[in-house]
Amino acid sequence: MKQLTDIEIANQAQMKPIVQIAAALGIKEEELEPYGRFKAKLNDTLANRLEERKNGKLILVTAINPTPSGEGKTTTTVGLGQAMAKIGKNAIIALREPSLGPVFGIKGGAAGGGWSQVVPMEDINLHFTGDFHAITAANNLLCAVLDNHIQQGNELDIDQRRILINRVMDMNDRALRNIVAGLGGRLNGVPREDHFSITVASEVMAILCLAADLKDLKERLGEMLVAYTRQGAPVYCRDLQVHGAMAALLKDALKPNLVQTLENTPALIHGGPFANIAHGCNSVRATKLAMKLADYAITEAGFGADLGAEKFLDIKCRTAGLKPDCVVLVATLRALKYNGGVKKENVKEENIDALHKGIGNLEKHIENMMAFGLPVVVALNRFDTDTEAEIAVVRSLCEQKGVAFALSDVFAKGGEGGVELAEQVIKACEKPSELMLTYLDTASIADKIRAVATKIYGAADVVFTAEADRQLAAIESLDKGYERYPVCIAKTQYSLSDNPALLGRPKDFTLTVREVRLSAGAHFVVALTGDIMTMPGLSKEPAAQKIDIDDDGRITGLF
Repeated sequence: MKQLTDIEIANQAQMKPIVQIAAALGIKEEELEPYGRFKAKLNDTLANRLEERKNGKLILVTAINPTPSGEGKTTTTVGLGQAMAKIGKNAIIALREPSLGPVFGIKGGAAGGGWSQVVPMEDINLHFTGDFHAITAANNLLCAVLDNHIQQGNELDIDQRRILINRVMDMNDRALRNIVAGLGGRLNGVPREDHFSITVASEVMAILCLAADLKDLKERLGEMLVAYTRQGAPVYCRDLQVHGAMAALLKDALKPNLVQTLENTPALIHGGPFANIAHGCNSVRATKLAMKLADYAITEAGFGADLGAEKFLDIKCRTAGLKPDCVVLVATLRALKYNGGVKKENVKEENIDALHKGIGNLEKHIENMMAFGLPVVVALNRFDTDTEAEIAVVRSLCEQKGVAFALSDVFAKGGEGGVELAEQVIKACEKPSELMLTYLDTASIADKIRAVATKIYGAADVVFTAEADRQLAAIESLDKGYERYPVCIAKTQYSLSDNPALLGRPKDFTLTVREVRLSAGAHFVVALTGDIMTMPGLSKEPAAQKIDIDDDGRITGLF
């Protein structure tokens, strides 16, 4: 029997009108802003009404370092929410929105998989409610106003060589990484070097995801450091008097989006910063709203726990005063064998020796999450080629580490395949815990980077290039307390180190910081390491070449 693709499964979904999903959550008609029959935004009236309601349990889903085989983190998150509903628990899911970059680049879709998806899958993957387009427009409005200011006489005396803000687009396009703008004569602007980043790497995206409300959003936009003058003085977005217009563009994008899973479990999907080049979490507003709407709020952080989970805890939780009650750490035998040196085409074969070599990656992530003071449940995302002997190896490690273990079969069975995991998570959520962050606010920026590198990644040391040292000094010289901000390290997702080829659990390596950027509006400092780029490129055969639509409007190729 032919196995159905994700989009074929999604097309069979028996979706309920979004007003019914909202009603089951106790959401009133005036608190809901429908975008068609199956999507809606939730406005501030709801958040204000629920402000005094007790918070539900917060569950963070993360994973080992990703491999070409995939780990199924979003699928596990969705399946766990469905499983909670199966056993009679009031649960809601809070996810990031997919970016068109990876949808058309590598993934071909990012809404879960198999029988654990959020729907309408095509809408979520393609445009959704337009949030990313609003973020792109707001960012590029700032860039346009800045260039126009220079063209119109440059009253602020902006140094064209020290402009910090980049234009963005929500697409992988390496040709736009480094460009020259303003060519074509006096009426077409002042020529200067410019750059493009992908929308999800922009500071505007980070601000939207960390802002408490519209007032906070507008203030943070105004705080963005966009350039320096020729005398070396900082120029902020508010100096260009455009932060109000940017906030107006983002007014609706700030509202969380409500959809559902294949089994009609409610899901909030909002914001979408990447974890390798940004902070990797959905919005604070969506997470907090989820905790008010249900007894169990299940959210995820991007890529491996060294990136997404660390940033969720050290940035998002620090900023918003959140604390997870439990961490679910997703792993697959295929990925662990890959970390043990097995080639991608051979990971389906039993290989106990390779599993023992690669399992150090899982072990390090377990240790990291336990060091944060949080209960951990390892979810082994099961495939039909997994053997009992291999499963026993992972189960044994979890017993040694004193963490819970559960098999997850939510891809093939939906919520039913996650009941064991749900039961373990409920038990873990009842354990006492105290969140312990990686570093203190009072530590220097360099020491915060060093703390993450040594404690979370396992590095022996950190070195800063001369350019990074100069940038650190420039940030500290502004004397505005920026050194108290948390750090957001941009690093490869494929390894605990800054070298994607170092798999498993690398040790005694040196992390190299080549660039440091201040995201003053997002309230964190970005450290770029390795060859990480803020504008990805397309592969030789991008997923876009497999996506199509027929004459009746049916989309294929999203998977």
